[in-house]
Amino acid sequence: MHYNDIIISPVITEKAANVSSDGKTYVFKCNKDANKFQIKNAIEEAFGVKVEKVNTLNTKAKKRRVGRYTGYTKTYKKAYVTLKDGDTIEL
Repeated sequence: MHYNDIIISPVITEKAANVSSDGKTYVFKCNKDANKFQIKNAIEEAFGVKVEKVNTLNTKAKKRRVGRYTGYTKTYKKAYVTLKDGDTIEL
């Protein structure tokens, strides 16, 4: 798999900003089928940095309503990537 198939987008939320305030941790939305090793290799290839560890979680669908119509949000895999000292990513 190419790294574009694994990394979908960075997660830019208030919680992700609090996590990344240390300058070493970044949050990415990833392919559901990707494992930690594939995510680590994709980040290293895409940004040219060294990854220390990867923590992943699968988000759950939440019930949302627009007017009288109800539905669910999409599920996705989220990866918290911690870089080695001295490495940074420009998002």
